[in-house]
Amino acid sequence: MKTDRRLDERNFADPSTLIQFDVNSSCVSPNYMVKQSDINEKMRVILVDWLIEVHYKFELMDETLFLMVNIIDIFLSHQTVERKKLQLVGITAMLLACKYEEVSVPVVDDLILIYDKGYTRNQVLAMKSIVNTLQFNISVPTSYVFMKRFLKTAQYDKKLELLSFFLIELSLVDHDMLRLPPSLLAAAAIHTAQFTLNRTRHWSKTTQWHSYYSEDQLQMVAGGSGLGTVMEWNTKTPL
Repeated sequence: MKTDRRLDERNFADPSTLIQFDVNSSCVSPNYMVKQSDINEKMRVILVDWLIEVHYKFELMDETLFLMVNIIDIFLSHQTVERKKLQLVGITAMLLACKYEEVSVPVVDDLILIYDKGYTRNQVLAMKSIVNTLQFNISVPTSYVFMKRFLKTAQYDKKLELLSFFLIELSLVDHDMLRLPPSLLAAAAIHTAQFTLNRTRHWSKTTQWHSYYSEDQLQMVAGGSGLGTVMEWNTKTPL
């Protein structure tokens, strides 16, 4: 297969574009909620939806949003949490993600104020022990990281970029999307966005080589994993 492999050469100095494609490092079992006795999937949806609003209120980077949700899911897959402390987990995950991704990090008191002072400063700081549960492994490849890489080979314009990122942001709220590796989710979002905008699919050999996913694989994902449901909702809702 004759492909353009210059992407890696051009981005050799950028570690995020040369990340090892070990999807197991950031995948979480979609069934982890069965271990939780006081919270459920609907509560996770409400939490993530609220945190997305907070994320935009603070004008944080997109990388922070995706890392934050990943931290929440990994923590909840290892640790049972009481319902009254679920938002505390979310606030703390946002703080940790900010410390990793942001140049300017929101102060703890501002995050507490967002929740109407429902938690104390000491409670938030104590919950930072989340990093122990994660074994300090915060540097994981999220779907956002893969999306940035794959778009470079997809000959994208602004519309394709916006719709692709819109789709993977919607997937953050959908618990069922956890069954997909981040790289596969990113590739499927681009592939679906291409068809939505152009009514044709253009998954080039170059994009296939860099993503490691064929067009047949992506069509199966879009049609049978839940991403199609996301797109059905999208076609009925103006952007």
